[in-house]
This record gives sequence, C-alpha cells and structure tokens, in this order.
Amino acid sequence: MRILILGGTSFIGRAITRALLGLGHEVALYHRGRTEPSELARATHMHGDRSELFDRREEIARFGPDAVVDTYALTLRDARIAVSALPVDVPAVVLSSQDVYEAFEGFLTGRATAPLPIRENAPLRRRRYLYRDDPPPGVPADYEKIDVETVWSERRATILRLPMVYGPGDPQCREGFVLRRIAAGRRTIPVGAGNLLWSRAHVEDIAAAVVSALGNPAASGAIINIAESATVSVRRWIEQIAFAAGAELELVRVSEETLPADLMLTGTHAQHVLADTHLAEGLLHWTSDPADERVADSVRWHLRHQSYQPWGDADTAADERALRHRVS
Repeated sequence: MRILILGGTSFIGRAITRALLGLGHEVALYHRGRTEPSELARATHMHGDRSELFDRREEIARFGPDAVVDTYALTLRDARIAVSALPVDVPAVVLSSQDVYEAFEGFLTGRATAPLPIRENAPLRRRRYLYRDDPPPGVPADYEKIDVETVWSERRATILRLPMVYGPGDPQCREGFVLRRIAAGRRTIPVGAGNLLWSRAHVEDIAAAVVSALGNPAASGAIINIAESATVSVRRWIEQIAFAAGAELELVRVSEETLPADLMLTGTHAQHVLADTHLAEGLLHWTSDPADERVADSVRWHLRHQSYQPWGDADTAADERALRHRVS
C-alpha cells in the first residue's frame, strides 16, 4: 500500500511509520521538518505546515495514497484542513484520545461520573476545550479531539481512541515520576491510595493497531478504543517500573494533601479511565503484548536516555515533608 501519514516523525507517528516501512509499505510523511529520523529515510518526506496542506494537493495526488493516517489532528481547524485537502475516496485512520469521554471529565474533577469499563458508545464530555484557560506546552488552547472526531467521522474515517501512551521516545516520560527518584537514590516514595485504573498502551502496540486498521473495510467509520487488555492500578504500575529498573522501593502511604505535585496520580480517585477493548480485539484482531514486558522496554529506554526531569533539593524536601505524614 501507499500510505500518507500526517505527522509521522515523533513518538507515536514515528512508531507507526517504522512499522509500516518494516512491512514493505510505501510511506510518504507530511510534516514540518523539525525532526528527520535517519531510520525513516526510506519514506518520502513532504515538508510543510498543516495550514499549507490544501495547496499541496497536486503533490499528494502524484504520490497517490491508498490510505491516510492522521497522527496529529488536535483541533477543529486541523481536521477541516486535512479533510478539505485529501482525496475524498481514500480511507483514513485518525488518532483520537480517550479524553473525549465523560469519565475523563470525572477523573479531572474528582467525581464518579461514568460506569466502567468505558465502551465506545459511552457519553462524551460535556465540558469542551479542556486547556483553553491554561494550555500545557505544545497544546493549542482550542485543542479538542471531539471536534476532530466529528469532522473525520463525516468521511467515515476509522477513529482510534488512544489511552495513556508510553514507551521509547515518549516526550512526557510517563514513568518519570518514579525513575527520577530512583536515579536520585531515593528508595522510599510517598504515595496515596494508588487506586487509579487508567488505561495505558505501549507505543509499538498503538502502531500495530494502526496497521491492523489500515485496509480493513470492516473498520471503516468505526470508533475503536485501543488499550492494554488488563490495566493495573497506579500502585502496581509503580512496582512494575521499579522492578524493571532493578530498584527496591518502599511505597509509604501518606496523607494525600501532602503529596508532591508529581505524585498526585497516586492519590485516591473517584473516577477511573478504564477502556473496554473488545471491539479492537474483535474487529481489528488486535491484542497488546504483556504489560510487564512493555513497561520494562520503556523503562530501559528512558534510563538509557535520562529523559526524566532532574532531581533537586526542593524535590527531596517535598518528599521528606510528605513522608512525615505517614498514615497506617
């Protein structure tokens, strides 16, 4: 197949491109040119901003894609530009997020709002534009995956709702809150209840799901949750990370109002974000690799690249302050 990828050079997109090239597909990447991984040299590279995509229609037509993967539509405008510029009859796979669900709003507000597990027909968030008032770095104020899904669904795109994604190349270093303490020689970590169940998936399993969706007529127009089939609690996840790093950690339950900011995920949460994956397993014939192995792979990469935030005296003071409020 000839596959056009919007994005495709960093983290999730890079893993997708690598997987498709490895299977012998002809891949063209439309991206801004900020990263040019040598491992993707066999792909055709088209440089440009998404806003210029409409003006590149002839170039795209010459490539003649059999399918499109949109890895980085974040806003209504992003989706509209892509849909207006790409051939109407070319099937598409679009990456969305499980933050579209009402359950995610409940997670953010500390209220139990949705039953579990979260199926694809579960209610969506009523509150829109989560980051309008205080967008994180790299996230536009008008970020909204619900808008992206609405536009792409009109084209019967296959929409994959992704969970927390981790693995080699993750710029957020999801395991960093543990790894930075291990690297600093900390062996006691203050935690809360650690009860949160938040669906996760390794980046290479995400890439495998995209591969399974491409060229799959049964998936046309479908919205599909992607996540590990078994999700462990945050506390158990910390234990997996520590084991993979070869560290012995004591997790000490403390009063949750004293938790350092980067450990708030370990607190008590009323609403879990736990996705049902039966549709992915049935429609895409997709399953994830064992989580212990995937976490170990991710941890090894992050330790090798030291991609977590550095540790400082203020961090030590915050942990010690929390540890003075141990609870039984």
